[in-house]
Amino acid sequence: MRELTTSDMFWLLFAARWTIALTVVSILGGSLLGAIIMVLRVIPFPPAKAVAILYINLIQGTPALGQLFIVFFGFGVFGYDVSPWFAATLAFSLYSAAFLGEIWRGGVHAVPHAQWEASASLGLSTLQQLRYVIIPQAFRLSIPPTIGFWVHLVKNTSLASVIGFIELTRAGQIINAATFRPMTVYLTVAAAYFVICFVLTQLSARLEGSLRVAR
Repeated sequence: MRELTTSDMFWLLFAARWTIALTVVSILGGSLLGAIIMVLRVIPFPPAKAVAILYINLIQGTPALGQLFIVFFGFGVFGYDVSPWFAATLAFSLYSAAFLGEIWRGGVHAVPHAQWEASASLGLSTLQQLRYVIIPQAFRLSIPPTIGFWVHLVKNTSLASVIGFIELTRAGQIINAATFRPMTVYLTVAAAYFVICFVLTQLSARLEGSLRVAR
């Protein structure tokens, strides 16, 4: 055991960049797949809707930690070794897609049905209705729950520490094991998570305000 130094604290805070990077990449991957899930849920094609519902139920009905283990160790079954970074980004992207797809579907369904009827009367196809009429309105409605999920995802990235990915939580574990100063270390970790989440919530408030003015 050794003393906790200033360099330890700086290294701990510097590890937050990997928490942020993991969150950003997972959001991007999850948003891309989530948009597809949302479209499959709202288009009038039952087989596509059934596939989307099955995926959502599978992901939302199993723990994120279990999904992380399946991705990380699953590739080894087929003879492929993957890095903790790849496994974490893939697992959290798949996890995010199920929730974002449902959040955005809720936003689409919250748009008054009259908007669908009006756009259909113009001869627009279902995808054109979504692109030009429905999604721009659903976007405003979906901002708070979307940001709320992002905050949830930031905290869930701590699960990546169990497969050896050195992000904020794992860095705290390493430093605490060397210094045995759990209160100082983990209070710092908690403060770093709070700052990241607070920034996201402030971003949500600003974005909502700007869209309200633009409207």
